[in-house]
Amino acid sequence: MGWTGAGLILLAYVLLSLDRLSARSRAYQGMNVRFIVNSGWNGAWPSVGLNVVWIAIGLYALWRIGRAPPRSRC
Repeated sequence: MGWTGAGLILLAYVLLSLDRLSARSRAYQGMNVRFIVNSGWNGAWPSVGLNVVWIAIGLYALWRIGRAPPRSRC
């Protein structure tokens, strides 16, 4: 579980850095929301606390993405 979480974090960062993923995408925010599972599974409580805040930000971003009107691709 630990390596899976680490890989997910790195994958999200790489895809974002290479402009293959947008920070406003559901995929990126969904990756962020999953981080807390990895920390809690391994008993890394300071990381859990950080990830709870990270998840709150991610869920808020997903909520805003869901409410936003579709953007034109022009």
